Amino acid sequence: MAISEGAETSKLLGQKAEDAALHYLQQQGLRLLARNYRTPGRGGGEIDLVMQERDGTVVFVEVRQRQHAGFGGAGGSIGVAKQRRIILAARHYLAAQRQQPACRFDAVLVEQGIVWLRAAFDASEGS
Repeated sequence: MAISEGAETSKLLGQKAEDAALHYLQQQGLRLLARNYRTPGRGGGEIDLVMQERDGTVVFVEVRQRQHAGFGGAGGSIGVAKQRRIILAARHYLAAQRQQPACRFDAVLVEQGIVWLRAAFDASEGS
């Protein structure tokens, strides 16, 4: 099945936004642990970036990019259903860790610039 030009452009824009977010977070001192981490099977979740702060905190990052700020902009697109899928993937990721580190859910919004929202939501919000 061929990918339409619009879908390809959208995917490329999303990749560029992730690249920009990764570069920004690395400049802030975070270290990349995983990129596009997915749970196995259908209906699972995906985490754009799994990063680690200098203090060891694991940071699950959702990168959202929007051309226009309408309809709530990039931040408004991280609804409860999306949060649930991210939390599911984070729990799956953490289950494989020997020790349970401190963690949080951040968002990086790419619109006219980059906005890093620390603790954008927590596991109780998406449950």
